[in-house]
Amino acid sequence: MSDHEHEHLSEAAQAELERLAECLGQLHDPATGLELDELDAEIEVGFEGDTVLVGLTLGYPCASQRDDWEARVREACLPTLKGGPLGEAHLQFELFSEITQTPAADVPEPLRGVKNIVAVASGKGGVGKSTTAVNLALALAAEGASVGLLDADIYGPSLPTMLGTEAVRPEVKEQKFFLPVPAQGLKTMSLGYLMTEETPAVWRGPMASGALNQILTQTLWCDDGDELDYLIVDMPPGTGDIQLTLAQKATLAGAVIVTTPQDLALKDAIKGVEMFRKVSVPVLGIVENMALHTCSNCGHTEAIFGSGGGERIAAGYETRLLGQLPLALSIREDTDGGKPSVVADPDGEIAGHYREIARRAAAQIWLEAGDDSPEIEVV
Repeated sequence: MSDHEHEHLSEAAQAELERLAECLGQLHDPATGLELDELDAEIEVGFEGDTVLVGLTLGYPCASQRDDWEARVREACLPTLKGGPLGEAHLQFELFSEITQTPAADVPEPLRGVKNIVAVASGKGGVGKSTTAVNLALALAAEGASVGLLDADIYGPSLPTMLGTEAVRPEVKEQKFFLPVPAQGLKTMSLGYLMTEETPAVWRGPMASGALNQILTQTLWCDDGDELDYLIVDMPPGTGDIQLTLAQKATLAGAVIVTTPQDLALKDAIKGVEMFRKVSVPVLGIVENMALHTCSNCGHTEAIFGSGGGERIAAGYETRLLGQLPLALSIREDTDGGKPSVVADPDGEIAGHYREIARRAAAQIWLEAGDDSPEIEVV
């Protein structure tokens, strides 16, 4: 809306737009549970012809949420649209994402175009960490982000199998840099691309740390000029050299801890939370895998490995439960087949869980980087 048109709005109409902006600021953001006026969210409200213009900018990818946001904005706008100072009006709504960057000093050249690095970790193996990491990366991409995926599980790289890229080898540039392997909309790198099943990694700690450092800092993540909004790093299980190397070599936006409700897994998950805290990496939240199993014959649902563990850890360590995933055969079959759930059944229930987890994790990065000052503009 031009300044000239703005000047010709009556005081009553201008007051109505300001009232509407305040009303929109009270809408809750489902990914954070906070009102928009508590977030660093940009709300633009304007009027042109017979149309109320509303633009909302959030700090995390949320493409799938546009219709839901429009419905809630329309409900908030109903008193304005039905008449009053602006007369009978229509609504034009736009939802935008603006991904903030985690500040970092002394960033290696290949990582300069990476806005946020997120570690996906677990205290022990067998809890579905790698499956979660891959689906998290695919879910962020499905929500509209530019995403890379690094397989840092040096001893057991599984990324090529999960993405169906076992036969691919990365290109080399200038005889010293790897170009990431494109796979299902992601930019990927894994030691598995450089090895075969006949040459497993049998390394001591310093050698493994060196291998991680090499594929992290010698991969040109943004060689095409496009920035990565997120680089998801699938960590090896445990709390050893690899985890410490990553924390030292890169500035992490945060960590996602994957566990199951089983008591032993929960104890190890707590160790993972404590480790990241000691190296000043924010824990974005807990993902509880294999939370419930539904019998395919009778439909009975049962918490085979226990229940409530993820919530207890989240409450005890001042973090949050990002989501719970069922113990489902399809998750394993999809991943083994090279098409993880988010790609195999993008509109299915499992993909919906992963996308919700992705939005919540990304929203926590936004909160960590924000100054909690709302921006509301009436134009």
